[in-house]
This record gives sequence, C-alpha cells and structure tokens, in this order.
Amino acid sequence: MLKSRLSVIFGAGMICALVAGPVVAADDIDTKVQLCAACHGQNGEPLNPKTTPIIWGQQSNYLFKELHDFHSGDRASPIMGPLAKGSSFEELRALANYFAAKTWPASHASGGTAVAPEGSAMCRACHGQNFEGGQPAPRLAGLSYDYLISAMNGFANGDRTNNLDMPGFMKELSPAQREAIARYLSTL
Repeated sequence: MLKSRLSVIFGAGMICALVAGPVVAADDIDTKVQLCAACHGQNGEPLNPKTTPIIWGQQSNYLFKELHDFHSGDRASPIMGPLAKGSSFEELRALANYFAAKTWPASHASGGTAVAPEGSAMCRACHGQNFEGGQPAPRLAGLSYDYLISAMNGFANGDRTNNLDMPGFMKELSPAQREAIARYLSTL
C-alpha cells in the first residue's frame, strides 16, 4: 500500500517536473523511459491498469502512432499531450521501439480459454487471431477490462477519433457486445 502510494507520488512528481520545465538531458531516451515508467510501470505493469495501458511488448508502429497523435493533438490527454509534445518525432520513435522490444508482462500472458463472444471476429482482421496485435493494430489480449471498455466506448461515442476505422466498428456493436468483448480480451 505504501509502495503504491509512493509510486504514484513519484510518478506525479516526475510528470509535473516535465510539464513545468525542461528536464535535464531531455534528449536522453533513458530519462524519457523513466518518465514513462512513472505511470506505465518499471517492469511493464501499469500503476493504474484501469486507465493506463501496458506498453511493454506492444506494437512499435502502434506506439509511435499514438505518441505522434498525442504530439499533434489528434489524441487528447492532459498527461500524454505535454509529454509527447516535449519530444521530437525521432525521440518518440526511439521510445516506441524501446517499449516494443520489451517482453509483454508475464502476469498478462495469454491464458484465457473462454469462447470468443459474438462480434469479436471482426477484431481479428487487424488485431490478429489471438488478439496479440499485428502490423496495423495493437495487442488487445491482456489489457485491463476498464482500459479496453473505455477505449471501445470512446470510439463508439466519438470521444476518441484518432483512428478512421474503429468508430464505425465500435458503433456496430451494442454496449453489451463491447462489454463482453472487453471482458474476454482482458482474460487472454
């Protein structure tokens, strides 16, 4: 409990330091990795998996696209926006490659055996047969239910618009289908 609180305080302090002023050795990727770890975790386990996705072992092109979108404002976040805007595209690419080269956290390794719910088949075209991602799309297997349902509903409701295809796909699904798919994916 105390360790968790200290991690949150440390993470918030590092983020505030970056947003408030320049970071010493801002071009140093190791420094930026430590800033990412403040929320996304030192070993790939996010401090708050309900709102923060796993980025270790995620697709490099997807990570870069999201960082690019935070940088350009195509995806809004009061935390990620300023962090991404404080980096060059070369640094964002280096960060994406760094985290993509990491191994997906073992506690989130695929292991689900439930039957895929109705509506999830369309997700496989981009996210892969086992929902572990592919060239155009991120890994979904093993992300938290809360994060997944928030992203899915964000696309369906038009709150998240940095992907041309996802809003249409998510609008085709009922809220109950999105919930079932998010639950299923979180168990993989």
